[in-house]
Amino acid sequence: MRTMPLGNTTADVSCLCFGAMRLGTNNDYPQSCELLDMFVEAGGDFIDTANVYSKWYTGGKGGESEAVLGRWMAERGNREELFIATKVGVDYQDTPMSLGADAIARECDRSLERLGTDRIDLYYAHLDVRTTPLAETLEAFDKLIRAGKVRFIGASNYRAWRLADADAICLGSGWESFCCVQQRYTYLRPNPGADFGLQVSANEDLLDYCRDRGMTLLPYSPLLGGSYARQDKPTPAQYAGPDADARLAALRTVADEAGATIHQVVLAWMLHHDQSVLPVFSASNPDQMRENLGAVDVALTPEQVSRLNEAAAHVNP
Repeated sequence: MRTMPLGNTTADVSCLCFGAMRLGTNNDYPQSCELLDMFVEAGGDFIDTANVYSKWYTGGKGGESEAVLGRWMAERGNREELFIATKVGVDYQDTPMSLGADAIARECDRSLERLGTDRIDLYYAHLDVRTTPLAETLEAFDKLIRAGKVRFIGASNYRAWRLADADAICLGSGWESFCCVQQRYTYLRPNPGADFGLQVSANEDLLDYCRDRGMTLLPYSPLLGGSYARQDKPTPAQYAGPDADARLAALRTVADEAGATIHQVVLAWMLHHDQSVLPVFSASNPDQMRENLGAVDVALTPEQVSRLNEAAAHVNP
């Protein structure tokens, strides 16, 4: 697996990032280890988690994913070979939703303990908590970097204008700024006015901002939970419609031409983007892991990428 630079940092990471949200809840420890081992054996080193993962699944309270990663890294002795990202901000257990200075400092220490490490490679603001002054959040992150507990910081679920505000605050204060943004993004385009709740979908403004500032975009949910290929899982309502039908048809055609699966083409399309795009994928079992890892071997032609980019429903004038 090839590597790519993370934003304007000095770090190079694997071009696919494994999203570990299900580890410790949907996947028990042996299953989790199998998936992690497969990812690393394929050349992956970038692993994404969060302090809140995964309170959403049966039996989950938050902290399970970090604890699994910490145990696995201790058993494998491979911490120095990995690039670990985690997040702060979402409420779980006795922790309220907050990006206040005290909450960030406290949760960083908790994540470090669960992960069994002395630093977090990439620490995200999990969402834009606007009840906290942006400067307070950024100063708290900068203090963690200066203390050696965090190497780089990123944003997730932020709009482009808020990233611009953050950059301006950091520049004026001499603080480290966000190097990347993790956002909902996939090949299908959201319908106008689509509501994703607390999640923010990447739009052209954000893509353009990242391109101009050299920020890496890390798409989460790039495969829409498998709905691209599963007959039992329809296209989410936020995307469904004539435009999605046209783009799905283009995907199927290119997948047939490339001898690849639809999921592999979605991930390969992101890796062939005209800017730094690094997908965060998940896998519940070894077959899914093998399929998704196979995306790095899919070489799309410029003509195929152009066809995928331009696919859209015909609209009568």
